[in-house]
Amino acid sequence: MRHGFRRLVLAPAVVGLAVVTWVTLPVWLLLAAALSPVLPGRWRALRLLWLLVLYLTTEALVLVVLLGWWLASGFGRRVRTPYWEGVHYDLVQGVMWVFFREARRVLKLSIATDGPAPDAHPGVPILVACRHAGPGDSFTLIHALMHWYQREPRVVLKDTLAWDPAVDVLLNRIPARFIAPNPGPDADLASLIHALASGLDENDAFVIFPEGGNFTEERRDRAIARLRRLGLERMAQRAEQMTTVLAPRPGGLIAALDAAPDADVVLVAHTGLDHLLTVGDLWRALPMDKQIVMRWWQVPREEIPEGREARIEWLFDWWERIDDWIKQNRPEDRGPRGG
Repeated sequence: MRHGFRRLVLAPAVVGLAVVTWVTLPVWLLLAAALSPVLPGRWRALRLLWLLVLYLTTEALVLVVLLGWWLASGFGRRVRTPYWEGVHYDLVQGVMWVFFREARRVLKLSIATDGPAPDAHPGVPILVACRHAGPGDSFTLIHALMHWYQREPRVVLKDTLAWDPAVDVLLNRIPARFIAPNPGPDADLASLIHALASGLDENDAFVIFPEGGNFTEERRDRAIARLRRLGLERMAQRAEQMTTVLAPRPGGLIAALDAAPDADVVLVAHTGLDHLLTVGDLWRALPMDKQIVMRWWQVPREEIPEGREARIEWLFDWWERIDDWIKQNRPEDRGPRGG
């Protein structure tokens, strides 16, 4: 039901809103220009207006292209064949390039990376486990994997992102899964993740966020309480020592490790936008003039232990290391660095 609503109602509404926005754009430009001198920051209203126009325009164009490809692929009959899958990955890469180029220019953002070079994993599939904090980190990671590491990502995302109609249509045509943050007892997430991580080739990257949601103090407290309800007191005590990340949920990554026995693991931490959790936070931060730092670690397959309990310990060890790195690299603690 929700699937049909998103496709039949939200998608045409987004296209219509984009058309209306362009028709009335002179009015919005005048209004934003009038408001900018009385708002804090440098041309805040105009910057935000341009990003909104860019987002709506990109969203509408992608939906139109996807409709055309659905027709061209025999009304969707061949849309999941290797040829069309590659075409859709090219579309994702192009859209990411355009949007990140403009976002970095308008918001004065820079992105720095530490860790293995993009050619550190030649001919080896990788499983990518990333911390989750702040808006847009999922898209920043996918952008980095596609543009710098030349990977085709298979990603596990929260189902709330499927309310974006272009994301919904596009990710249902390439290997991806939307899952609920707190699925019911009947949800077989391990099987879904195992199926998605199976058959990775040399340019694939399976992406998962083991925390299950963005970091907030409330979620951190709930994650610790959940460990105690399960009788995992020692893990709860370890989670209490981690103050910038949530306790990882190991089931998804363990299922991926079982499904991809030849894959290395890459762990990713980032900092720079951690405090931007709401629209209000984003508004107050504009223009950002900030740097996002992404730290990558490669773990060769032979260094990953066997057995569920050993892998849970291994994942908690890594999350403690990520927590330490974030504490040492918060923007207020870090000196200027090149992008």
